[in-house]
Amino acid sequence: MISVLLVDDHPVVRAGVRGMLAGEPDIAVVGECSSAAEAVTAVRAVRPDVVLMDLRMPGVDGAAATAEVRAVAPDTRVVVLTTYDTDGDILRAVEAGAAGYLLKDASRAELVDAVRGAARGETVVAPTVAGRVFRQLRHPRPVTLSPREVDVLRLVAQGLSNGEIGLRLHITEATVKTHLLRAFGKLGVSDRTAAVTTAMAAGLLPT
Repeated sequence: MISVLLVDDHPVVRAGVRGMLAGEPDIAVVGECSSAAEAVTAVRAVRPDVVLMDLRMPGVDGAAATAEVRAVAPDTRVVVLTTYDTDGDILRAVEAGAAGYLLKDASRAELVDAVRGAARGETVVAPTVAGRVFRQLRHPRPVTLSPREVDVLRLVAQGLSNGEIGLRLHITEATVKTHLLRAFGKLGVSDRTAAVTTAMAAGLLPT
């Protein structure tokens, strides 16, 4: 029997995934969590074979949670299940130790196959995501940030809000948002936390 832990901050999503897995004779959902902290605690307690992990959650995100789960239970396989497929999100999840990356529009058959494949030790990746990963690996594009984008991300890393960053740099909050969106696009991410961690990993921000 393959034991599965669901991690997503939306109850409706968890209910939908549970329903998609229901009726499979070799799969059992052994728990549900709404945050990364809950997930790590649950993994310690039940040692599931597979964790289906959302990428965007309040507090610690799915990539960081994946790394924590892998540290606590190296034999547990984590499959990211998300709506996000930017290059930065994908690479962060893979680097954190995810065994797979599926999008939430996956069919029931794809989800079931992914759980079984992950439990067997296979890497399971949505076809569109696999294409993006291979293109990125074969043709990596050097990323450069403008000095102002670096300034903005540096202040984001210090925990400042957009309004506070604007006051510090003597620019409007709308301009701060523009610099952030441009940095997101260059880094292949979709939020502030991912932008900072990706930029630091690439050596574009001081650590």
